[in-house]
Amino acid sequence: MEETHTYRSKRLRLPPGAWLLLIGVIAIAFTLRSPLTSVGPVISRIMEDLGISSTIAGFLTTIPLLAFALVSPVVPKIADRIGMARSLFIALLLLVVGIFIRSAGGTGMLITGTFLLGVAISFGNVLLPSLVKMNFPLQVGLMTGVYTVSMNLSAGIAAGLSAPIANSVAVGWRASLGIWALLAAVAAIIWLPQVKKRPVLEVSGPSAGPAPRPLWKSPLAWGVTFFMGLQSVMFYTTAAWVPEVLMSRGMDESAAGWMFSLVQFSQIPFTFIIPIVAGRMKDQRLLVAIITVFYISGYGGLFVNNMALTPLWMVLMGVSGGASFGLAMLFFALRTNTPAEAASLSGMAQSLGYLLAAAGPVLFGAFHDMTGAWNASIWLFIVTIILLFLSGQMAARNEKTVPTAEQ
Repeated sequence: MEETHTYRSKRLRLPPGAWLLLIGVIAIAFTLRSPLTSVGPVISRIMEDLGISSTIAGFLTTIPLLAFALVSPVVPKIADRIGMARSLFIALLLLVVGIFIRSAGGTGMLITGTFLLGVAISFGNVLLPSLVKMNFPLQVGLMTGVYTVSMNLSAGIAAGLSAPIANSVAVGWRASLGIWALLAAVAAIIWLPQVKKRPVLEVSGPSAGPAPRPLWKSPLAWGVTFFMGLQSVMFYTTAAWVPEVLMSRGMDESAAGWMFSLVQFSQIPFTFIIPIVAGRMKDQRLLVAIITVFYISGYGGLFVNNMALTPLWMVLMGVSGGASFGLAMLFFALRTNTPAEAASLSGMAQSLGYLLAAAGPVLFGAFHDMTGAWNASIWLFIVTIILLFLSGQMAARNEKTVPTAEQ
């Protein structure tokens, strides 16, 4: 069994090896959303070029979620077998391949590449919370904030640049989707030292504790799962369709893309702050209630056909989305006792949660196809927010999915 390093400083006074690991985590986090958020601002171009309907276009966001659902349960097992560092490195290489295939051909390659990049992203989604709990046990909230900020920063940049890139080159949307393969390649290079050295960041071993019992027996695990899934419904449906909603109301393509970037950039301070604040709280139910108020305020604004207020709605969406995502990621560590349990809960929540989230973009597009308007689709957001509040109240309780003897 290979040795695992644990950095137990309460401050960021870490040895060089820990800083290199942290930089690698940030680099991986930068690749986990940009391939997805770059789609929404150019989805109308893709539909026109390939001749696909709104419902089919919704699958471009749904396919990665289905990949997350299929792959997430087996990610901890693969990482335990070949090592977490090797798993993440191979996933980054697969991500490069998937992004390239997605932007290189017709509808078939678009769908195939989208599925492959979804498989690759699954590894980072599942393993980063466990990696943080294992290597930085006294800094879980801070480190969770650091990598979630990285995810949202890259997501915002990708959303904002997608349409301008498509407008500036002859191959249009293909370039705006394909350019993010470079980011994944750079991340693989930065992560390579973690593969070459020992430890290999395994999820098992002496520090991980006993294998957890089946999590499907834990109501708390189901609360975390639904909270993860429902906040994902909000994010991925927003990424797929809110730019299109804005364009249907007269906003040009580039402006709509930057409006979604405003959502992403508004998330950044809250994806950083919320895990730190929540990590110091024994019970996060009040926090869930506050997040719900921001959600309702932001998405309810989509019913108001006043384009001057659009930036306000986008900011409110970003605040609520960033806070809920940061909290969802933190729950994997807060509601478990060991890195092995964290990886298992992460696998369960992201598998079933993303399966739930996969329905969001498709239903949103289908409601529009059926009614010819967006209001019916926007009500999907409101219903999801209510369910998010209920599951969050369960997930936020001060308990563990696998109780200790003291509990």
